[in-house]
Amino acid sequence: MFKSGFITVIGEPNVGKSTFLNQVLHHKVAIVSMRPQTTRDVIQGIYNDETSQMVFIDTPGIHDPITKLGEYMSEAALRTVKTVDVVLYMINAYEDFSESNRKILESLSGVRIPVFLIINKLDAIKDFRRLRENVEKYKAVFSFAGAFAISALTGENVPLLLEDIKKLLPEGPKYYPDGELTDRPETFLIRELIREKILELTRDEIPHSVMVTIDQMKKNAARTTLKIYATIIVERPNQKQIIIGANGSMLKEIGTKARLDIEEFLGEKVYLELFVKVEEDWRNREFYLKNYGYKPDRE
Repeated sequence: MFKSGFITVIGEPNVGKSTFLNQVLHHKVAIVSMRPQTTRDVIQGIYNDETSQMVFIDTPGIHDPITKLGEYMSEAALRTVKTVDVVLYMINAYEDFSESNRKILESLSGVRIPVFLIINKLDAIKDFRRLRENVEKYKAVFSFAGAFAISALTGENVPLLLEDIKKLLPEGPKYYPDGELTDRPETFLIRELIREKILELTRDEIPHSVMVTIDQMKKNAARTTLKIYATIIVERPNQKQIIIGANGSMLKEIGTKARLDIEEFLGEKVYLELFVKVEEDWRNREFYLKNYGYKPDRE
């Protein structure tokens, strides 16, 4: 009997959803950083074994938005609940139950599919009594199908979680061919690798204000190198100056680090050229949100 289905992973920003997806697949398909709201898009990761295909959906962190982009991100995450077979509600093991957690769980009150409480970052826990008390608060608010303590970073208990998810999935076909890891094209993953380096190397408001577009990808004349031209978009001129850096030093560092990751991902030599431009307040302007692939519900 072959089983298949869709599993969405939701929760607040920075709880480890993308790290979990990469751990399940043993391959990097979602960027990660210490910055909240690193994930902006819904990304599907495809897990295969001999008896099942599980399609995991990594989602943006659900939060109180201050921009139209933030509204889209939270709405997109909650919308996935309507189309899946299992929901994984992920929390940080070391953070206490909060009012924002309560609001998210209230939004799940009408869900008629299994919802698991996933307590992530078990590797960081020292006070297990506090953890148990905190988990009881979650259980008092919502009737979970089960609770699992895992470490997405180390993989602890992740195989056991996969087995329990599989038990709940229906018989079904393979939705994706063997060997396919994600529903996203190469261009999306490349732009995300560039954005990841910006998140790592900049601070303050820069990471939240940045968007990356891939303008062109083509082989050189000898067909030995893939040439990639990409644009980093920011909201203000001073942010552009920070991204470029003194004598172009920051832009060069971003490009070098991103190129190495892209070469590892693609398995070929890459020439990467980055440009920077300003699109004022793009996160609050419908034209740019649509142009960059974000489509708010109220269209």
